[in-house]
Amino acid sequence: MKRKFTPNRLLRYIYNETSAIETLAIRNDLRSDRLMYEKYQEMVESYKAMPKATFSPSESTIQNILSYSALSAVEPQH
Repeated sequence: MKRKFTPNRLLRYIYNETSAIETLAIRNDLRSDRLMYEKYQEMVESYKAMPKATFSPSESTIQNILSYSALSAVEPQH
């Protein structure tokens, strides 16, 4: 049975968000469907061209979290 591929399905595959069964099915489809493979290659190239975002909280944010944690900590009861 031929499965219909969608860009969303391929995107989930590229980001490793598919189940093991879905992954095997997509890999099989990529081998047998030239159009799907071409779309996949196009999407992978776009993915690689995207800048990789990294996030770091500011020092003041870290201090706020630590202060809140210290103020709201529950004292152990013995």
